[in-house]
Amino acid sequence: MSQSPRRILVRIPTWVGDAVMATPVLRALRAAHPEAEIVAEGRPMLQALLRGLPSFDRFLDDPRAGLAGLVARTRRLRTEGFDWAVLLPDSQRAALAPALTRIPRRAGYARDPLRRLLLTDALPVPRHDGKRVAVPMTERYLRITRALGVPDRGQALELVVSDAARERVAKLLARAGVAADEPIVVVTPGANFGGSKLWPTEHFAAACDGLRRRRGLRAVLSPGPEELSIAREIAAASREGAVALVDPSPGLEELKALVERSALVLTNDTGPRHVAVALGRPAVVVMGPTDPAITHQHMERQRVLREEVSCSPCQLKRCPIDHRCMTRLQPERAIAAAEELLGS
Repeated sequence: MSQSPRRILVRIPTWVGDAVMATPVLRALRAAHPEAEIVAEGRPMLQALLRGLPSFDRFLDDPRAGLAGLVARTRRLRTEGFDWAVLLPDSQRAALAPALTRIPRRAGYARDPLRRLLLTDALPVPRHDGKRVAVPMTERYLRITRALGVPDRGQALELVVSDAARERVAKLLARAGVAADEPIVVVTPGANFGGSKLWPTEHFAAACDGLRRRRGLRAVLSPGPEELSIAREIAAASREGAVALVDPSPGLEELKALVERSALVLTNDTGPRHVAVALGRPAVVVMGPTDPAITHQHMERQRVLREEVSCSPCQLKRCPIDHRCMTRLQPERAIAAAEELLGS
């Protein structure tokens, strides 16, 4: 058990923001075991997000769910010969193939008896007085590597932007009529989590226009593939020339370059928020149904805006009533928060 690992598998969380918040785990493992091969595994789209980081050597796609996916993943892991599996997601699926292939050390949280059986190093889910408590995700992930005897190497988030992605973004912006020296606010109006995280399109449009008038920032909307109509609606409602990058919409490598190019990011509580943190850009975050404690980290250049309503945080994907946590959060608050972050 004490032998230094030669090959380490790190199962990356599913969501973009969680994947970014896992980068300190990769850095800690690299520093503790510089001779080991570190292999990140996760959804194929996350490879573009993490590409360029020196803290891992290869990325394994895991695109398939169901029994066929489990069989294929198990066969592949069996041929890889990993010594450790660092399992950041809590799911049974994440732990099952490493257990079936008998990776000697398998570390992660044991949220139920079956998951505990699949792990050799099972951490209890954070609790206080018997109740589960929210812990910032980076801290939550680093507790796993600490349990393996790996010292932290800071909690800073990190991503790498390629020159090729910068060039593609420059062309996208030029095609949209944004001048090369024009300051921009990147606006990400979608959320894969569900409709409850979405700030109303009219609020986004008003905030974009206010930032153009008061700070000279051109709003550039960067939607995900399923969010094109939302971006088009906001651009259509804008009176100050907001543009929507929808043909095509930026991928994750382009999103990184776009955020790097920006003066500010305005976003729902979703992945681009953490991309902004990793790339050192200020972010205004409109938050409704989610628990702020889960992402309460690196707050120096973030402003998280919430309405204090009795039903929030509910963690529901769809609001069963009137979505008051988001509809009552007025655009003027986002503009004021941006001005505070940007200074004079």
